[in-house]
Amino acid sequence: MRKIFFVVPILLVVAGIAWAQGGMKKHKPLPYEFGTVTINNYSQQAGMPPVVFDHWVHRQYYTCRLCHVDVGFGMIAGSTKICSADNMKGYYCGTCHNGEMLHNKKRIFESCAREYSREEYKRCVKCHTLEKRAAKEDEFYRFSEKMPGDRFGNRINWEVAEEKGLIKPIDYLEGVSAKKSNLKVNPDFAIKAKVGGMPDIIFSHKKHTVWNGCELCHPEIFIGVKKGTSKYSMVDIFDGKYCGVCHEKVAFPQTDCQRCHATPPQG
Repeated sequence: MRKIFFVVPILLVVAGIAWAQGGMKKHKPLPYEFGTVTINNYSQQAGMPPVVFDHWVHRQYYTCRLCHVDVGFGMIAGSTKICSADNMKGYYCGTCHNGEMLHNKKRIFESCAREYSREEYKRCVKCHTLEKRAAKEDEFYRFSEKMPGDRFGNRINWEVAEEKGLIKPIDYLEGVSAKKSNLKVNPDFAIKAKVGGMPDIIFSHKKHTVWNGCELCHPEIFIGVKKGTSKYSMVDIFDGKYCGVCHEKVAFPQTDCQRCHATPPQG
């Protein structure tokens, strides 16, 4: 009977949030689409298709912190205002996509050039694309078959994949990242659920710092570093704030309630 109390409050909260947001159910992306971002600040003005960025491709190689702190990508799609001139100077995408950097002994292709031939245009459409590509979809499913499964998002449990050494995301780039000392990781702690019968949230700094470090979340997403300083609700999270900055967009979505509400239900 206790299991009933675990499920019902979660369903009520999710249904209540959907109602508060106008009762419109959002499109649920397919696994290979989850985390895909379209970047189109200047592309079409320059006569190019927009850039379609797949997080899953890069996530297997690099931590979130490396790209969003050291390299400097904004956390909101389109907020970085990337242009080809920046890439050619070695900023943003051009930090790695410069035709010289190696990864696993393979040269990373150059992102942008002032002039290009018809043959070189094939390199441009690796990023600038108008249509879904069957080859990229097949590449995703070949990759995901080797990874531990999950129920939501792109159905890859990235945390387990990293723990088992199936992926080894880089967190440092010479000449880009600053060398830093290891800080003491705070222990897991519980966040009290505000709905009767709902399990408490168990938050793990250890799990998050593997991918995010400290700088990605503090102080821009969570103002304070002391528990309870930032006040937020599930409505805020489903609106893309606080935990919702990553979860729903790239990290597993909030519909996977039990990943966060992990303690036995109370009452």
